[in-house]
Amino acid sequence: MGKAFYSHGAMGERLAKNDTVIDTRTSAVRRVLSRRRLVMGAAAGATCSVLGGEYVFAAAPDPSERRPDGRRRLPPGQRVLRQLRPMGGTEGDPSRSAWRLRVHGEVSNPFEIDFRELLAMPQEELSLDVHCVTGWSVLGANWRGVALSRLAARAGLKKGVRHVIFEAAHGYTCNVPVAEALAPGVMVAHRLDNRSLSVTNGAPVRGLVPDLYFWKSAKWLTGVRFQRRDAPGYWEVRGYHNHADPWTEERYG
Repeated sequence: MGKAFYSHGAMGERLAKNDTVIDTRTSAVRRVLSRRRLVMGAAAGATCSVLGGEYVFAAAPDPSERRPDGRRRLPPGQRVLRQLRPMGGTEGDPSRSAWRLRVHGEVSNPFEIDFRELLAMPQEELSLDVHCVTGWSVLGANWRGVALSRLAARAGLKKGVRHVIFEAAHGYTCNVPVAEALAPGVMVAHRLDNRSLSVTNGAPVRGLVPDLYFWKSAKWLTGVRFQRRDAPGYWEVRGYHNHADPWTEERYG
């Protein structure tokens, strides 16, 4: 089979032979076959026989759902995709044996951990949505990692800390207000959908800040720095919004 797309409106993607499209409004499953489309209208969870192959279609996430804070699950200007898109960037070292995370800055107990120590810490496994500034979202991805709030508690934040700076390979940084960085769901993640992160998605470890545009979730993470003063990062100094709230479309500064 080809690629799969979720759509909640007009298709913005070019469809190729054997691509699969799931309409989140109807849960219909469309398979593009050469120059024509076969519309099966399969119910979620149904088993269908298609050209001799058997496929099971899971329920598509509902982008019109409301979050606990009252906002729609899907921010404005976003379309739903099934999987994360590789968004580029200069890749870091994917080796688990070489990876280290430095937790430092305005803290009482700075420390460094390796990958084994990360796995030995209490783990969180959460279904979370992520939203890219380029206009796509992935709903209900399964993430596993260590809560950033746990790392902060171990480090002991000093009085007056207001910002978290995520540090990554090749000098990449991004900045997040500390209150949002320590919120539930923010983590140092090492697995996605029951698999280790791929290199293009930040292996072996990336940051994850699901309620801000995805460039704030630094790939190839190497450090977490707590500080009093803000320090706009790679994209922020190039014109992207310093805060990056998807629901108010804070795309550019």
